[in-house]
Amino acid sequence: RGPEIETEYYNFTALNTPPNHPARDLQDTFYLKDGRLLRTQTSPVQIRTLEKHTPPLRIISPGRCYRVDTFDPLHSPAFIQIEGLWVDRDVSMADLFGTLKIFAGKIFGEETKIEFLPSYFPFTEPSADLWIQCPFCNGEGCSVCKKKGRIETLGCGMVHPNILKNMGYPEFTGFAFGMGIERIAMIKYNINDMRLFYQNDLQFLRQFNESKL
Repeated sequence: RGPEIETEYYNFTALNTPPNHPARDLQDTFYLKDGRLLRTQTSPVQIRTLEKHTPPLRIISPGRCYRVDTFDPLHSPAFIQIEGLWVDRDVSMADLFGTLKIFAGKIFGEETKIEFLPSYFPFTEPSADLWIQCPFCNGEGCSVCKKKGRIETLGCGMVHPNILKNMGYPEFTGFAFGMGIERIAMIKYNINDMRLFYQNDLQFLRQFNESKL
């Protein structure tokens, strides 16, 4: 899982995030007095894994993350993220999209409409976001999806060549993805407000017993 309290090296520098990147700003990241920070993503696990293990490798890493964010129906300052990483020879974007299409079909149903849109992350190139048709309005546009008709579900992309080169594996390629488990649960179970997960309402929480998951 990796530590929740991280250094700038693992959270930003080793992930190809330049010093002037907005993510390093105090408005986006919780910094501690000793200069360390609360990790903003589970991606530092990629670096720690590549330090200890030689490719080929595949990992799934869940963990709590923190960002300076508004507590609203789709965002929370603290959330659970799941990181996926596959590094091997000749891994391609087609492998990534194929994997995530299977994932989306298994979680949300084969009939669910999905879309990959170009995005930007400093640690992946090229990068994309996976969007799911909003289940609350069936794509018509509502307050949950902010009239977009779809909800951003996860970020993904090919591991940036600079990262693999700096870790000593320039001959390998790989893909990575990260998703917030709360947002996945919202879409799967038609819950229109993420804050419900944190209100300790037993009547709400008991609907998620193992037999229904």
